Amino acid sequence: MRIAVPNKGRLHEPTIDLLERAGLHLENGADRKLYADTVDPDVSVLFARAADIPEYVADGAADLGITGYDQVREARVDTVSELLDLEFGRCRLVLAAPEDGDIERIDQLAGKTVATEFPNITEDFFADAGVDPEIVEVTGATELTPHVEMADAIVDITSTGTTLTMNRLAVVEEVLSSSVRLFGREDVVSNPKVDEVRTALASVKQAEGKRYLMMNVPRTELEAVRDVIPGLGGPTVMDIAGEDDESDAAEGDGKVAVHAVVDEQDVFETITDVKNAGASDILVTEIERLVE
Repeated sequence: MRIAVPNKGRLHEPTIDLLERAGLHLENGADRKLYADTVDPDVSVLFARAADIPEYVADGAADLGITGYDQVREARVDTVSELLDLEFGRCRLVLAAPEDGDIERIDQLAGKTVATEFPNITEDFFADAGVDPEIVEVTGATELTPHVEMADAIVDITSTGTTLTMNRLAVVEEVLSSSVRLFGREDVVSNPKVDEVRTALASVKQAEGKRYLMMNVPRTELEAVRDVIPGLGGPTVMDIAGEDDESDAAEGDGKVAVHAVVDEQDVFETITDVKNAGASDILVTEIERLVE
């Protein structure tokens, strides 16, 4: 099973970090190499340009690909399926025009010129809107084209909108919302190894923003503690070895260990609540992976 990943740029490091956290450790590094093995003998990594990854997957050079949704849409490949939103590299593709100009609606661009690095996405967008501008493909500095009379508007990527503002451009309409995702070729998505990879990556994403709480609780205060613990379902309650004998347990004496997964944002308040409810020896740890 070969996974194509970005070889450089802003998506490279987060992708490699995700693979590592998912347990797919690269054994022979990623620097200046086309391929890398992983600790799983059945999984290897192929390094490619983010824009080329959809074609690599569609053509069979790779079975899975990790790249932006915008790249897949631009490639117009119809033999790959989205398997998982990895929730990083978020951005928007927007239609923008000079803020002091006359373009305020998409229909005003009929017969006008639109510059973009994403001609296919742009063509599809205007076709869906029933508008027919001239689309000019550029390879960089798209935001400058309206100011040098190369275009009346642009379709370009924005994350924060700062670059558009600096170049006195205003968003007319959103074209596409994108993030990095796991894609697979349709003829391999039912392969058990593909499901293993998807589950491993998903477990890392599911663990983000979660914390694992462990505490000791008197049996007599167990219900009170349960009532104040938020999280994924109910907490896990376990007997503590050597804490009490059977007669004590039957009478409700002694303590039990309570474990729970909670959102990171709830940890501060939860610790206070369980402590006030009678919990002690409270431990909070990070979670590397969480399989739901």
